[in-house]
Amino acid sequence: MNPTPEKIETQLDRLLLHVEKPGRYTGGELNQVVKEWNNISTKVALVFPDIYDLGMSNLGLTILYDIINQRNDTLAERAYAPWLDMEAQMRAAGLPLYSLETKHALADFDILGFSLPYETLYTNTLNLLDLAQIPLFYSERNESQPLVIAGGQTTFNPEPMAPFIDAFVIGEGEEVIHEIIDAHQAWKNRGGSRGELLTGLGKIEGVYVPSLYEAHYNSDGTLSEVKKSVEELPLPVKKRIVVKLPPPPTRFIVPYIDTVHNRITIEIMRGCSRGCRFCHAGMVSRPVRERPVQEIIQAIQDSLHQTGLEEAGLLSLSSSDYSQIKELLSSLADLQSSVEFNSQRVSISLPSLRIESFTEDVMDGLQDTKRHGYTLAPEAASERLREIINKPISTPQLLQTVQEIYKRGMTTIKLYFMIGHPGETMEDVQAIADLCKAVFVEGRKVMGGRAQVNVGVSTFAPKPHTPFQWVSLDSSENIQAKQSLLRHELRQRNIKLSWNAAEETLLEATLSRGDRRLAAVIYRAWQNGAKFDAWQDQFKYNIWTDAFAQENLDPDFYARRERADDEVFPWDHIFAGVRKKFLLQDYHWSREGRLRADCRLDCYGCGIMPVYADAYRSASAEDGLGASWKCKEVK
Repeated sequence: MNPTPEKIETQLDRLLLHVEKPGRYTGGELNQVVKEWNNISTKVALVFPDIYDLGMSNLGLTILYDIINQRNDTLAERAYAPWLDMEAQMRAAGLPLYSLETKHALADFDILGFSLPYETLYTNTLNLLDLAQIPLFYSERNESQPLVIAGGQTTFNPEPMAPFIDAFVIGEGEEVIHEIIDAHQAWKNRGGSRGELLTGLGKIEGVYVPSLYEAHYNSDGTLSEVKKSVEELPLPVKKRIVVKLPPPPTRFIVPYIDTVHNRITIEIMRGCSRGCRFCHAGMVSRPVRERPVQEIIQAIQDSLHQTGLEEAGLLSLSSSDYSQIKELLSSLADLQSSVEFNSQRVSISLPSLRIESFTEDVMDGLQDTKRHGYTLAPEAASERLREIINKPISTPQLLQTVQEIYKRGMTTIKLYFMIGHPGETMEDVQAIADLCKAVFVEGRKVMGGRAQVNVGVSTFAPKPHTPFQWVSLDSSENIQAKQSLLRHELRQRNIKLSWNAAEETLLEATLSRGDRRLAAVIYRAWQNGAKFDAWQDQFKYNIWTDAFAQENLDPDFYARRERADDEVFPWDHIFAGVRKKFLLQDYHWSREGRLRADCRLDCYGCGIMPVYADAYRSASAEDGLGASWKCKEVK
């Protein structure tokens, strides 16, 4: 019997005296939605498996929270991972994981929706199911327990988490969430079995039910095929997209405590057409779709009125590629110069700016924001390597952009690079150090001693559904040698260098390209104490190495093995919109140093159009696709 909300609240009054940041666990924020529990047919708990401070900034859950709560027959409430002190208090008191809005135990909900944007949340997901007192494996759940679904970037390879999740949403959730809720309501009214529910869900476009598919392996450990157990199910399962972006949420919940981003977030564009070969998000989010300028401006106005926040972030993968960027910046300038917004001192930020399209006009249009610097992501410092990864930026172009930024009074340039790209040499790594120094020289010419260069260097991890899904992760020895070179070369006061541990990248690469057998490793690691793996001070790689050993699996098999062109991948039964044949061609082009231009300039027939042609044709002219979706129907 689950404790009542009243009992949970009584226990919380005592427990919150013993934890840091009690505001993470109370709810009651401005703009939260609370409905009459007993009058609602379907209750959905949206769960972010990390702390409140991070989860509150997740736009995907914000969108779903808004969409679901617009229904009269359904409610959506929130839950996040408690930090270590709160978890200890909850387990000692026998208090299950609960929702912030009404303090109902998660086991009281009909559907639990987990967001999985990155692989290092897997053990946290198991931990939250356990804390909610819900069986971890789908095979152990019955009709009285919640349906556990998951979505997010990592679910384009759902296999490592397959035994724990009833159904995965592949792709975009704005429309499919309604179909899932409708199917659940119809099943509940019929009084059917859990198996009947899952079979019905599996027939919905964009929904993958792992229990209805079986993986088969070759003698060398590679995958031979995935078979479906129900004839009517799709194979492959294709991702779900929305042809036209729905109106953005504007009634953002305002937290009581500082979070990672205390701002409203408006998505101006979805998808990217640049074709960076390492970029998972850019490949799986195709095609590009844009919001009209006036819809963006209206959303900013509505959001600021309803929240009182003082910053708006305009989100996309490549904001300066927005086709109406000049009109948008002009409208933003008019908005910020208005009497009302001047009195509020509202700041507008436009992150994710690409060097190629980051023009002087764009910089001038952003002058009025409370900004002290810009972030640029060259990813590689030698032009040879940029051709391999399909990010063709010339060094003179980069330095010219840097000069213009410093001339506009900015003191700080943030540069993001990756090491470990396919074909990388130590000369390419030295080029990173040389370029960072050159950027600082440009800053010193303009800003003198106030110029600052912050350099973030991550390690490339091969990702599914990208042209580099065939390549091997760099060795730990190489990674450490490259990091050592950069630490030695960039030892000066005005240049700050950050990097990540090689072990973290190995785990990411292993989980991202893993198969269903890795679920046993994830489960074992969680049993042995792994959680908050995305936090450097909590990450314990020895727990993972022990778990791999106990399950007789080798992480190098998944992470550090060059794939044959014809190998069957664990995610091949998931269609992300880009054909494997196209990705393989692009991989071979990378080895030749051949570039692909922005595909909004020249369509290469990646595969989006044949699959989504009906949706494209049904879109009317006013849907705004003409400027953003120019795919050809290439068979």
